[in-house]
Amino acid sequence: MNRVELSKVVQATKHPAKVVVAIGKDQNGKFNPITLEWFMRTSIEPLMFAISIGHTRYSHECLQQNRFFNLCFPSRQMIEAVKLWGSKSGRDLDKLAAAGHEWFTGRLAKYPILRDAKATFECEVVTQVKSGDHTIFVGEVKHAWLDERKEVVTVKELMK
Repeated sequence: MNRVELSKVVQATKHPAKVVVAIGKDQNGKFNPITLEWFMRTSIEPLMFAISIGHTRYSHECLQQNRFFNLCFPSRQMIEAVKLWGSKSGRDLDKLAAAGHEWFTGRLAKYPILRDAKATFECEVVTQVKSGDHTIFVGEVKHAWLDERKEVVTVKELMK
């Protein structure tokens, strides 16, 4: 083992990472999906997930205004949408409409449940922590959805 540049180690250890899509809502009621690689489960009981979003991101504004998000584990059928949601800003585009994926209304805060997703967790933000140029939002899961027929997409698959 050799000591090397930090960025080289990060690159060598990050795949096959999973990605998620967090869906927030802006002050006008428009839903805004964002593709994230920085997320983790933080509690078993109650079940909680943390997501990390940059302070300059439109999704950060959405989560500050509305304290809910849906955490979706996208399926392979969603690769193009996941790329779009991770590369465009909701300030400039209705990303949910642009992707064209069907959805139905969830139970907690009436946020979208994407029909093509492998799984979705409906979360209420219970705490947040500033972490450098990002904020970590911790959401408690209130409802969960699963399509057992689908497979989760990985970061490596998105890079093809």
